[in-house]
Amino acid sequence: MSAVNKSTEDGGAFSSKVINIVFIILLLDLLGFTLILPLLPSILDHYAETGDVVYQSLQSVVDWFREAVGIPMEKKYNSVLFGGLIGSLFSLLQFMSSPLTGALSDHHGRRPLLLLTTIGLISSYVVWAVSRSFSMFLLFRVIGGICKGNVSLCTAIMADLPCPKARNRGMAMIGIAFSVGFTVGPLMGAYFAISSRTTGNVFYQTPALLALAFSVADLLFIWLMLPETLSKDVKASSSGFGESRDLLDPLALFHFSAVTRTEDPPSKDRMQKLQVLGLVYFCYLFLFSGLEFTLSFLTHQRFHFTSMQQGKMFFFIGVIMALIQGGYARRIKPGQHIKAVRVAIITLIPAFILIGLSWNITMLYIGLALYSFAAAIVVPCLSTLVSDHGSANQKGTVMGILRSLGALARALGPVVSSSVYWIAGAQICFLLTSASFIIPLVLLSTARRLKGE
Repeated sequence: MSAVNKSTEDGGAFSSKVINIVFIILLLDLLGFTLILPLLPSILDHYAETGDVVYQSLQSVVDWFREAVGIPMEKKYNSVLFGGLIGSLFSLLQFMSSPLTGALSDHHGRRPLLLLTTIGLISSYVVWAVSRSFSMFLLFRVIGGICKGNVSLCTAIMADLPCPKARNRGMAMIGIAFSVGFTVGPLMGAYFAISSRTTGNVFYQTPALLALAFSVADLLFIWLMLPETLSKDVKASSSGFGESRDLLDPLALFHFSAVTRTEDPPSKDRMQKLQVLGLVYFCYLFLFSGLEFTLSFLTHQRFHFTSMQQGKMFFFIGVIMALIQGGYARRIKPGQHIKAVRVAIITLIPAFILIGLSWNITMLYIGLALYSFAAAIVVPCLSTLVSDHGSANQKGTVMGILRSLGALARALGPVVSSSVYWIAGAQICFLLTSASFIIPLVLLSTARRLKGE
């Protein structure tokens, strides 16, 4: 009995060590990634003034979309739409690369793939630091989109942990890393952009070098501290890619077909539940990311928010999310995740109704508080639920496919939502999307009936 207890304690200590290491890895990654967010409008204005040919060709696409849905010709809206176009490109690249990265990590291990993707990110930040044309800037985003596999690899590492309680805590810590990164990173980016101007350099030079420094530090930390969580015997039994079509075909990704390409495939009930959870994840992020994107339109149009006020709003959201994830999400017990996701999605319905109908700042911020609570719960809990599926040598593939579905949702959601916003109006957009959250709720009930947690 004492030997069993000692083995359990050793496993718990290893899991805690891995969770802490992955938190730091992901935080460094996200700090570098989010430095650019407050600078994007200024970067786009900078290249607009230079008359860059590639910029002008993409601007014509933005102009076509703006005229098609009736968006006013304002500089603020143009920056949001152009940023959305680049964001959608980044997400589509993530959609294509995440399943491949996950499958490779099942065959070669998490650590080598994390080192490889981080080296790729370092090269992207080097391109950004030396870029003096929009073509080079776009190349930086393309390389970053292809190599940004750190999130799906980190979720695969958490899925490797032996204890369900540790996996839940690990997924919640990933959520906390996101909240902290997306709260602190943009503030640092804005601050160092100002200091870069005072030194006479291009305003994005210092933030680009800082992002590069974060990524180099991340690489060293992975190299020195991260143990391999995928055991040699599991790697040896991995069949590698299987059918590469299953990792590239959108329909196959929704069916998680790659997970069935094994000598001992999951049962029909398990596969059905995995597919339904994938649909819940996609539908939720499709609706959520769409309204998240149009939030900038609403606050500027209705409340005349400046960039600083927008920054304070997202800081408020980030702090609440970090508190919820640190205090509540990581303490959700195994077997309670579907219930927690259902409560969070139900909370989003009044949240977006309040935001869509808000006529004063107080009403807006009450809606944002409810929105922050839901945003802190859904993705970590769904990630935990999905991490229970697939064999030990398929966790990377499973989490990579989940990440891919989320990226596709983030690429399409803003396009659809902003179209509805400008064609039908802000209130209709927010009310219609709020009602649409019934779809993931119905799917969630189906997942619960298929097999108990």
